[in-house]
Amino acid sequence: MIKRAKHTYDQIMSKFQVKKPWDNIIIFALNILIAIPAFMIVHQNLIDYKWTFKLDRILLFVILLIVIQLVLRAMRRITLISIFLYLVALVYGTVFGSYGFKSVFEDYQAMLYSMNDNPFPQDIIVSKLLPFPNKTKIIKAIDFQNPKVRDFAIMATIRHFKGVREYGKDLTMVQCFAVFKEINSRWHYVSDPKGMDYIASADESSKYLSGDCDDHSILMAACIRAIGGTPRLIHTDGHMYPELLIGNKANLEKANYLIKKILFANESEGKKINYHIDEHGQIWLNLDYTANYPGGPFLNEEILGALTLD
Repeated sequence: MIKRAKHTYDQIMSKFQVKKPWDNIIIFALNILIAIPAFMIVHQNLIDYKWTFKLDRILLFVILLIVIQLVLRAMRRITLISIFLYLVALVYGTVFGSYGFKSVFEDYQAMLYSMNDNPFPQDIIVSKLLPFPNKTKIIKAIDFQNPKVRDFAIMATIRHFKGVREYGKDLTMVQCFAVFKEINSRWHYVSDPKGMDYIASADESSKYLSGDCDDHSILMAACIRAIGGTPRLIHTDGHMYPELLIGNKANLEKANYLIKKILFANESEGKKINYHIDEHGQIWLNLDYTANYPGGPFLNEEILGALTLD
């Protein structure tokens, strides 16, 4: 019986002994897919020596290709088996309408686009790898490209603070605050169905402005993304809330002025602006549904997880 099992195992393994040059072509294609985001990360974190024709960056990319190729070839059998199983999963997903080839292409393209515009591209990778409750469902629910969600966000910018002239270069910040005002001034808390964690899409929540903290966070994040802002979701013990990327301390001073002197003077009078500073020194402003002004009090300050949406 042991011999038969070994024989079966050898037969399966032989399926993955792809004859050259096809194995090298497959591995090199995977190498390229890995090397591009890896280059973005190293490029952003490495001093730019400003060599002629960007030769230092060209050399860096070539070195990455060589190193990754050697690693993948050293793990040839595992690499080929993994690719085969992944392709099988994608075929299944494509046929049955779940996560398929198109979804992978769109996610990879979106990841590269986000990394290209982010000064800390490694955070995009980390945010995709770190655990977060209902992460896949939440990301899918943040349908910021849905025309109805963008229409809702635009409506908020027209309804609130349209005539404010003190914002200067901070137009996007002011418009994100307009989205906050529209949502938080009308939000009606409704619990999930008993015994389940219901995740509503942003489009769904925009119709009635009702739901629990997950639904509020999703709608806020989607609307902010739809008008050019950068949100993130914070997971605490039994709660979730959105935050808005403000930037550095100078940006925080401008946000503080706009909130306390211009946009939410009555709501924030005599109160502090609440925010978090991440590991890169970037400032994130609290937009919880429990607050009536941006930077209002935290319902729960303990951070168990953060999901950045860029």
